[in-house]
Amino acid sequence: MKFMSTTGSRRLAPAYIAVATGLALALSACGGTTNTSSTAGGGAASSSAAADPNAPIKEGLKVAFLPKQLNNSYFTVTDRGGKAAVDEYKGVFSEVGPSEASASSQVSYINTLTQQGSNVIATSANDPKAICSALDEARSAGAKVVTFDSDTDPSCRDLYINQATAEGIASTQIKLISDAIGPDGGDIAILSATANATNQNAWIELMKKELEKPEYAKLKLVATAYGDDNAQKSQQEVQALLQAHPTLKGIISPTTVGIAAAAQYLSGSEYKGKVQLTGLGFPSQLKEYLKNGTMKSFALWDVEKLGYLAAYAGAALASGQITGAEGQTFKAGTLGEFKVGPNSTVLLGEPTVFTAANVDQYNF
Repeated sequence: MKFMSTTGSRRLAPAYIAVATGLALALSACGGTTNTSSTAGGGAASSSAAADPNAPIKEGLKVAFLPKQLNNSYFTVTDRGGKAAVDEYKGVFSEVGPSEASASSQVSYINTLTQQGSNVIATSANDPKAICSALDEARSAGAKVVTFDSDTDPSCRDLYINQATAEGIASTQIKLISDAIGPDGGDIAILSATANATNQNAWIELMKKELEKPEYAKLKLVATAYGDDNAQKSQQEVQALLQAHPTLKGIISPTTVGIAAAAQYLSGSEYKGKVQLTGLGFPSQLKEYLKNGTMKSFALWDVEKLGYLAAYAGAALASGQITGAEGQTFKAGTLGEFKVGPNSTVLLGEPTVFTAANVDQYNF
């Protein structure tokens, strides 16, 4: 997958990420890791109230990425994209986060980043409201807050980088499971991440609406389970779904950890090829399951681009190029120009569908 601009493209280093049964998180629940990369000294957040689209990006901006959890392959890739962007504009990159994706687990990290004088905090929220007070304090101290992947309440941040439209993600998921199961339809289940994840819940609600369409009348959603973005728990939830619903025909898992865990479980079970699986996942993790018949298709956007765009959006805010108002534009490095949409959102693009025929073309 490439980073595209209007004049050309470049490829970032590919990520080959393997998922093992019972993936263990290396850090304790109250701990975390900070990885810092600096190409210049610290900078100050912009205090200008008016946007100046011609303002240069300030050197030395302190840009911190706070994912839902560390050691999650999805956020390893997004944060790598963020670091690439920060290095390009000579900022100071850091990555901090909890080892478990619970609702309030990010609060202490936000407080620390505020004390450290971070200019930009880019975060994927475990809960839409739990971190709002901490983010408000960070903004009062001068930090610009960019959410990506999973939003907070809009009042708590300056911009939200939306990986794709929620409607597009939901409709794609339902179509893929419908095509995989076939015209006879049947019972389906959803294996989600955490119960409070903003993006997951939005997609699930839209998938339910999509299922009301006449063309999906033969599909019936019988259960929604939560694997908490933990491989072992996700596999346990898959096993429980199969036992509780013996007529299950398909599973949708719109989370990279969940779908990889589910694919691994189904591949070694009697359900391989009988219970269909789709969702959102990495080509590098899932190609073997496309080729061995466990899956027929799945989807995802370019995860590395998501982090890259979030980092440039934060820099544009902190440098005074934009304020987050609808209609403003900024340049995101090699990705080109982006426009701020309603509710201070920026759209990366629509998801790509991967099959056995095209999966080898993608290296992330």
